[in-house]
Amino acid sequence: MNEDTRSLHEQPAQGSPPPVVQGDPAPLGLAGFALTTLLLSIVNTGLLKEAAAILPVLALAAFYGGAAQFAAGLFEFRRGNTFGATALVSYGAFWLSYWWLAPRLALAGGAHNALGLFLLGWCIFTAFMAIAALRVNVAVLAVLVLLTLTFLFLAIGAFQGGPEPHAMTQVGGWFGIGTGLVAWYAAAATVINATHGHPMVPVGTRGPAPSRPRATSVPPER
Repeated sequence: MNEDTRSLHEQPAQGSPPPVVQGDPAPLGLAGFALTTLLLSIVNTGLLKEAAAILPVLALAAFYGGAAQFAAGLFEFRRGNTFGATALVSYGAFWLSYWWLAPRLALAGGAHNALGLFLLGWCIFTAFMAIAALRVNVAVLAVLVLLTLTFLFLAIGAFQGGPEPHAMTQVGGWFGIGTGLVAWYAAAATVINATHGHPMVPVGTRGPAPSRPRATSVPPER
């Protein structure tokens, strides 16, 4: 095989479309989750006692933590990222369900046992997502560990009932503040590193890098 023939095998065909470069949707999902979690958690701690403090939370739950995060998760499906898609779509759905549920619970006078089961279910889901995150990075793992504890304390507080937030709900609020701050860090690190093209903000990568298919060439004929 001569040089001209080999070059046809080694080069892409003329007129073929350039490879599509996809952006990483994870920072969008993490940022929407972080801000919504942070604001609700501040309310849960009792630091904000305004009667209408829940309204900005509901707005974020519908559009940023909910719709934007849900959409980011759908793009993770397209990228083949099972973990990212499951996490972002699930927590986007959580915030959409919270946006729908919170005002109706207030009007109905509360349903503390049902709400406790709701939060406990999310605690269990987050716990096994934290196990999966052992192979992602330390930042995401920290978010999910803190979120597991947040849901746990919020569930305990919800089961206690009562007109005023229980002490366990306030503890859950403080863990939620930590969750939101770490999630914001993870979002910032991901978007900064992607924008600059090299690691600038550490996230603590864990596990071996995924293998990539190697380019093959046609061996020359003898």
